[in-house]
Amino acid sequence: MSNKRFGKVLLALMFVLVLALAACGKGGDDADKKGSDKAKEETKTEDGLYSIDDFSKDASNDGEPIDGGELTFGLVTDSPFAGTLNFNFYSDAIDNEVIKWMDESLLDMDESYNYTQDGAATFEVSEDNKTFTFTIRDEVKWQDGEPVKAEDWAFAHEVIAHNDYDGPRFDSTLRNIEGIVEYHDGEADTISGIEVLNDKQLKITYKEATPSLLSGGIWPYALPKHIFKDIPVKDMSSSDAVRKNPIGMGPFKVEKIVPGESVVYTKFEDYWRGEPNLDKVTLKVVGPQVVVNELENGSIDMADKFPTDQYPDNADMKNVEFLGDVDMAYTYIGFKLGTWDKEKKQVKPDPNAKMADVNLRKAMWHAVDNDAVGNKFYHGLRWNATTLIPPSHPTYHDETIEAPTYDPDKANKILDEAGYTERDEDGFRKTPDGEELVINFASMAGGDTAEPLAQYYIQAWKEIGLNVQLLDGRLQEFQTFYERVGSEGDDDPKVDIFQGAWGVASDVDPSGLYGPEALYNFPRYHSEKNDELLTKGLSEDAFDAEFRQEAYKEWQEFMVEEIPVFPTLYRAKLVPVNKRVTNYSIDKGTDLRLYQIGVTEEEPVK
Repeated sequence: MSNKRFGKVLLALMFVLVLALAACGKGGDDADKKGSDKAKEETKTEDGLYSIDDFSKDASNDGEPIDGGELTFGLVTDSPFAGTLNFNFYSDAIDNEVIKWMDESLLDMDESYNYTQDGAATFEVSEDNKTFTFTIRDEVKWQDGEPVKAEDWAFAHEVIAHNDYDGPRFDSTLRNIEGIVEYHDGEADTISGIEVLNDKQLKITYKEATPSLLSGGIWPYALPKHIFKDIPVKDMSSSDAVRKNPIGMGPFKVEKIVPGESVVYTKFEDYWRGEPNLDKVTLKVVGPQVVVNELENGSIDMADKFPTDQYPDNADMKNVEFLGDVDMAYTYIGFKLGTWDKEKKQVKPDPNAKMADVNLRKAMWHAVDNDAVGNKFYHGLRWNATTLIPPSHPTYHDETIEAPTYDPDKANKILDEAGYTERDEDGFRKTPDGEELVINFASMAGGDTAEPLAQYYIQAWKEIGLNVQLLDGRLQEFQTFYERVGSEGDDDPKVDIFQGAWGVASDVDPSGLYGPEALYNFPRYHSEKNDELLTKGLSEDAFDAEFRQEAYKEWQEFMVEEIPVFPTLYRAKLVPVNKRVTNYSIDKGTDLRLYQIGVTEEEPVK
């Protein structure tokens, strides 16, 4: 693949980026640790590229945790966390990182994302695979000492299905419960498919038996009814019970919150799995620009992620080892094709949207060289994406699908044939109707690569005659970005295209991102064929693994043809861990859990 056009556009931007990265460079060597930096250096290619295959998923320290240990966790983001600290209400991945220390799912999963009997609740399934009977273990408690009850789990469903609920969870998964739509629409006072059998047993009956029910299709989070029952549903997400004094059933309880900046947790001694090894965990927001310094001086012991663009100059950090895995995520370019109907809570397509022409969208995909982007910006730790099911789900990700690749000549030909031939005095293409075409591009701030990467895309599209401008002439802060693309249901009409990223769910079903009733369907894309294929992947026939694979192969191919979004990069997830941390792994198949994390020294290794 030729990089000539890419190189002309990118060279100046990369020079600035390289200077920024070089300023962070450090020396050192650590040949003894598992998945060592030396080993990675030896497997690095001559072009300076790395492979996720060279990283271990497990921290190498296997020492015994000391008593009274304390740990500081870095939440890497350039924005404050929103502070919606309850699984039933939160809407972004940053809050999720805060919540997971103090609350957890009632159901456990194995490395294949299937529910097991090892969680806080066990379950039995009826012969027709539609009715689940759950039993919550007796020892499971809320952090105020109250037992977690079946009514708490039922209550969570009732809140999410309530018409005043303002969160994003009432999607196709919950709508599959018998009677829940009628309850949502005010036609019933209760949810007929949910029955509290006793304090510890809950029965849920679903309308359709789907394979997703066993791999993420059940809402697994309870809500303490004794705390929330007197709070109006419309006020719950902004209440003190969510924002200031959240409780969960997880290993650590919240002691102090500095809004948007930090959380101090202390161990929950009555945690149902056992008493946590750590006495205290401090979570603090760390900007991507300073994460290296924070790790080196021991201000944080670990982080949720590490900017891959900074890895090459910091791979040999002496006091830290880097764990790595294929991330359950992808970045993408999205096209606004409609709006969100807040009253009906569904997508409202706009056939006259500026980006409605699939030829325009396809040309824009052909114009960008994501192979080169992954190598130049991320040193091989992000790589060209082809479909909307990432390789973190190898059973369903179809690498044989032929997606558009970098070919600016083809992009120009597509636009010419589609009628975008007339140009203005600056050489930019007009619409087939001869109207000015200015495309507003929303892209997010964060890290050294954000600005040069956004500018690369803009320049690549300029190369094929498209006038693409940064929304408001600048990058958008995290919260602002998602609000403007529609996270609250209010789509900013100024946004035509946007660069986003999705962390995908354990279940492969993509309807939560691309279904007609999904708030997170930010392109606001809808078609009967899309509905048909999403339904096929959730049908009873899809209990057959080959049938389901074929269903999602069809869906991936269809989305490559329709292009409501196009994926740009799959990504490695790098997690830096101080060498005093023990009992930690990012392997999805491990039995290690947060309550088992410990430290083998009182102070961080520096």
